[in-house]
Amino acid sequence: MTYQFHVGQQVVCIDDKVPLEGGAVVKDAAITEGQVYTLRWVGMASHYVFGSYLGVKLEGVDSKFGEAWGVKDAPFAARRFRPLVKDRMASLRALQNPNQPIAPAPEEPKRRVTTKEEEKA
Repeated sequence: MTYQFHVGQQVVCIDDKVPLEGGAVVKDAAITEGQVYTLRWVGMASHYVFGSYLGVKLEGVDSKFGEAWGVKDAPFAARRFRPLVKDRMASLRALQNPNQPIAPAPEEPKRRVTTKEEEKA
């Protein structure tokens, strides 16, 4: 799934786990699954261990994990977040029409849906 992130966008953390060597997994101390954050930076990041990835930085959160490798405030992987969608049903309705955006902006007018009575006429 592809997301289009932008600075100022609100996102929800969907993965606060950090894999360790040997298959162990620990919770990331800087972020919490289910918590809403605001993006302050979005871009490609490169790390000699993790390679290149789409990264995000969050307002009020310093990742701290990159300090061990000499990278201050390293970006989190964007795959660990999803955009906050205020109208969840809009995303499902948009799937019916491939020309519509997945999550319409709140200021967009509501789409009119035809009823069965109108279709029969």
